[in-house]
Amino acid sequence: MSDPPRFTDAELQALAQAKILGVRAGTEHRYTSVWVVVVEDRVFVRTWNDKPGGWYRAFRAEPLGTIRLGREELAVRARPVRSARLRQAVTQAYAQKYPTKGSEQWVRGFAEPRREATTLELVPAGRRLSRARSSARCRSRGSP
Repeated sequence: MSDPPRFTDAELQALAQAKILGVRAGTEHRYTSVWVVVVEDRVFVRTWNDKPGGWYRAFRAEPLGTIRLGREELAVRARPVRSARLRQAVTQAYAQKYPTKGSEQWVRGFAEPRREATTLELVPAGRRLSRARSSARCRSRGSP
């Protein structure tokens, strides 16, 4: 049995340093800006709004998608996180990574059980797909 796919050390470092990550579920959705954290060398995202047409539900329906990391697009698979211990570690990682006064309401909100339940782990589904166009933008409304 082969080891599961892993992000490279350089990718993990870039993801740990990134404040915002562009994610796209499937191929029909556009990129959406989300907060990202790295816990135990694993990559996690969480949704603020669980809207029917949002990125989280799209990933749940079709777990393959892409992320924009710097100038590269990487294929990923989203996996729901069932472990309460790991979800709590992700909550703590959000608080440590986003400690500003302006982030307080979002960090507190991410600690609510209904939002903790939306934690997804992103794992590589292949290597770099392409160089991202520098003019491409992620949709963002100022929140995670």
